[in-house]
Amino acid sequence: MVVFVCLGCGLIFLWFILRFGLAFGLWLCLDYVDVVLLFHLFDYGFVAGILVSVALGILFPVILAGFDVLPLAAAALFSHATLVLLKCENLNFELWARSGLIYTSLHNGNCRHSSGAQKLPRPGRGGFQAHGLTEEEARVRAIAEIVNSMVELSRKNQTVDLNAIKSAACRKYGLARAPKLVEMIAALPESDRESLLPKLRAKPVRTASGIAVVAVMSKPHRCPHIATTGNICAYCPGGPDSDFEYSTQSYTGYEPTSMRAIRARYNPYVQARSRIDQLKRLGHSVDKVEFILMGGTFMSLPADYRDYFFRNLHDALSGHTSANVEEAVAYSEHSAVKCIGMTIETRPDYCLGPHLRQMLSYGCTRLEIGVQSTYEDVARDTNRGHTVAAVADCFCLAKDAGFKVVAHMMPDLPNVGVERDLESFKEFFESPLFRADGLKIYPTLVIRGTGLMSFGKLAGTNNFSYLLCRYRNYPPEQLVDIVARILAMVPPWTRVYRVQRDIPMPLVTSGVEKGNLRELALARMDDLGLKCRDVRTREAGIQDIHHKIKPEEVELVRRDYTANEGWETFLSYEDTHQDILVGLLRLRKCGRNTTCPELMGKCSIVRELHVYGTAVPVHGRDADKLQHQGYGTLLMEEAERIAGREHRSTKIAVISGVGTRHYYRKLGYELEGPYMVKSLV
Repeated sequence: MVVFVCLGCGLIFLWFILRFGLAFGLWLCLDYVDVVLLFHLFDYGFVAGILVSVALGILFPVILAGFDVLPLAAAALFSHATLVLLKCENLNFELWARSGLIYTSLHNGNCRHSSGAQKLPRPGRGGFQAHGLTEEEARVRAIAEIVNSMVELSRKNQTVDLNAIKSAACRKYGLARAPKLVEMIAALPESDRESLLPKLRAKPVRTASGIAVVAVMSKPHRCPHIATTGNICAYCPGGPDSDFEYSTQSYTGYEPTSMRAIRARYNPYVQARSRIDQLKRLGHSVDKVEFILMGGTFMSLPADYRDYFFRNLHDALSGHTSANVEEAVAYSEHSAVKCIGMTIETRPDYCLGPHLRQMLSYGCTRLEIGVQSTYEDVARDTNRGHTVAAVADCFCLAKDAGFKVVAHMMPDLPNVGVERDLESFKEFFESPLFRADGLKIYPTLVIRGTGLMSFGKLAGTNNFSYLLCRYRNYPPEQLVDIVARILAMVPPWTRVYRVQRDIPMPLVTSGVEKGNLRELALARMDDLGLKCRDVRTREAGIQDIHHKIKPEEVELVRRDYTANEGWETFLSYEDTHQDILVGLLRLRKCGRNTTCPELMGKCSIVRELHVYGTAVPVHGRDADKLQHQGYGTLLMEEAERIAGREHRSTKIAVISGVGTRHYYRKLGYELEGPYMVKSLV
């Protein structure tokens, strides 16, 4: 009897489990159908979405109630109501976004605030439907009319007002969105392409220095000094352990370069190839490319990954699939797209002799080194992980190996103040221990997840925590004034590459509040009667774009100075009356501490040769442009004269980009190791 009772209870329990399981599975299926139908039908209209929502809200619980599983019926009703609320909230956000109060770009990850909606061209009478066209057909016709109008005006030597032509075409065909520059550039006829391309080229300043800069990023990895100091720098965002998980160290993942890298899954070949193609579509010359490798301390990564990365960068130019770095460099040397230089971001403790030799083998010609401050106490308090003395030693080694050196400096760090900030930059420009060739000024930003934002997570002394507790950024106007005074100190042989980080403003808790800090600082310099004479400000291409002036009376100018235990000579061709720089050459008498066997003995080295102006293809020539007019050859001849007669050198070497070696061969140089070398005896 007991057996039958147990068997009956077991069957009842099994039936209950099976019924509940079937009902639960049906609930999951219905919930999935609910999600799909609800979210898609709302796209066909709000009324249709509401009607279907009510029908599904009644149907699904009734079906489940038929299984006598009331809790699941209630759960289905609750989940359905939640989905409706979420979808309505999404619709509300979209309506709010389209109203112009806030525009969120999913393509570039930035949030841009504006006071009103974007003003669109007024549609023509009847729009494109009145012409019997689809929107795509109307767009094609509008592009054709725009290009034809530009060609006609150009051939008549009349002024081409691109905005007026675009607006007229958009009104005629009722287009709410104007055609893109890429579409118009693609439609240009070959016969008029050369004359019209400058009027359509997007952001012409990108190739105003004569080269196309392509920034790429290595995969996310931890900063190496975590192992010795226990944490990253107090101001550093990004990295695998940060709030921005999929970003590299010191980047948030929302910078343009970071987002391109993420889209490419940090594949170097895809990053390089896609960016070069993008610049080409935007109307830029990509015959001469300079790579900038960003993303933390690259030389701390494993050797096999470093080889893989540079092999793919060179292969992206040549189109060849190489087995190793040496093969990739050999093919890149003969590529149609020339690699004129490579830049690596690194730290002073990863810029020693062995590191320099490896970077030379990759084709690297310039280093960006994080200095941040010339004060030992500031480096210690911000958990920098190296000394200022290490910076001076690193500069000396790098310059003796021929590298151009660009320093990153940060005003507004904790426990500094205005006077110490200005004294720090004065020492940086005047002391022979520093005197870098280039500079990036990065005012301190407080970003979520950093030590400056959440000091409690940092390992350190109580004094350090107290220091961060009382940290406050400079007021915006004061920061502009400080940057203006810093720019006034810059010597004429130093190039200021950047004046602020490329981090979207919505991610910044405090610090720089405007995205045009350089422009504001230059305006402040005008108010103070100061002048910025750095290389970038005086470049011929930049002067042509910003002020529409060109050099007229060009002459050779020589400046000598000592830096990092070496004799530096800065040669340049300039229009001294208008203060326009045409080309430059950096010559150094190698010191006794050089670690490169090719440079030992009586040797001088050319660390940089650059002729400015809009980029001209390698085998091309344009009488209206400065490149390929002989300035580079004249600078090399003067450098050889100084090296032989004044330095008493027996040979001269050039740290050359892989793609420029053919140029130096024409001048009598031969490849010796990573350098192009010529005997002077």
